[in-house]
Amino acid sequence: MVENTIDFTQIHQDFQWRGDSLDTTNLKELATLYREEGEPHEEEIGKFFLAWLDDKDYVEVHTSGSTGTPKIIQIRKEWMFNSAKATGKFFELPENTTALLCLPATYIAGKLMLVRAMVLGWHIDSVPPKSNPLDQVFKRYDFCAMTPFQLDNSLARLHLVSKLIVGGGAISLPLKELVQDLSTKVYETYGMTETVTHIAARRVNSVKSKKEEIPFKVLPNVSVSVDERNCLVIKAPGVADEPIITNDVIELETYKKFYWRGRIDHVINTGGIKIFPEQVERKLENTILHRFFITSLPDDALGEKIILFVEAPFSEESLKDLTEQIQELDELTKFERPKKIYFVEKFEETHTGKIHRIHTLKARLD
Repeated sequence: MVENTIDFTQIHQDFQWRGDSLDTTNLKELATLYREEGEPHEEEIGKFFLAWLDDKDYVEVHTSGSTGTPKIIQIRKEWMFNSAKATGKFFELPENTTALLCLPATYIAGKLMLVRAMVLGWHIDSVPPKSNPLDQVFKRYDFCAMTPFQLDNSLARLHLVSKLIVGGGAISLPLKELVQDLSTKVYETYGMTETVTHIAARRVNSVKSKKEEIPFKVLPNVSVSVDERNCLVIKAPGVADEPIITNDVIELETYKKFYWRGRIDHVINTGGIKIFPEQVERKLENTILHRFFITSLPDDALGEKIILFVEAPFSEESLKDLTEQIQELDELTKFERPKKIYFVEKFEETHTGKIHRIHTLKARLD
């Protein structure tokens, strides 16, 4: 086995942070200042810069907790380096690319924005990771990464970004419709902490995407297959030692392209019919304006019955109106129609702002 020869303390000569060219020494001094005196989001940035420049060959990263208990895992710096290189090649982002960090550096997505800048020689700025990150931005950027929630709150100023990747959750159909005629190239990404952010992406506002569903295309040096459950298996030697077996059910087009269908651990068996909540949710996206999700409860007759959670104040009128709208949806089969609707003032969330389905269900029914 060839030993890693990458010197992670060597910063790309074109790297700039907030307009200043920094070498390793300058960056360490700035990072120390951020860690000790910076704003909360700057403190996390400082901590990561220092971790990247230390003598360890790994950094510790918090998982989001959206598919299990949040935990801290060790990610090799070599994998993060390779991921950054793959992103630069896939999205055509060379040295001197201008980039904006608006995600928290606590989690993998924010950390990788910083790694890309140091490795690829980008000119990167940062703003606090809030819901409308472009609100106080008055310059144009070549590249940025956001969550779907941030994208939804940034549409009026999205012209300031040339290429945008969106992760941390699926982009809803209504939101996809809103970005169709924007000049920004918007990409939906697929990935997780264990894959060192995204390993695949698809453009959601191209001419082709207006007419048909576009598959996810994997990044360089990544290939995909399915196991006996039709779940995605990822082979990415640059970011993982072993193939990663997921619980994501996919439709495989080639070893480089796939369509995501839902999580097998979310599947609902109702009356002997297997239903993926994510597919039902897509059919409801144009009907329900609030955040919502599909889940199930035990049922004596059906085994499991489909229920709908909506993040909104309850009223008899709201319940009646929504029930009638759902009954009129021809796209829904009789097995997909919710047997009960719950209105909840505020959903339980993970540390990264994703809906925590299990905790929300438990809190409502306890």
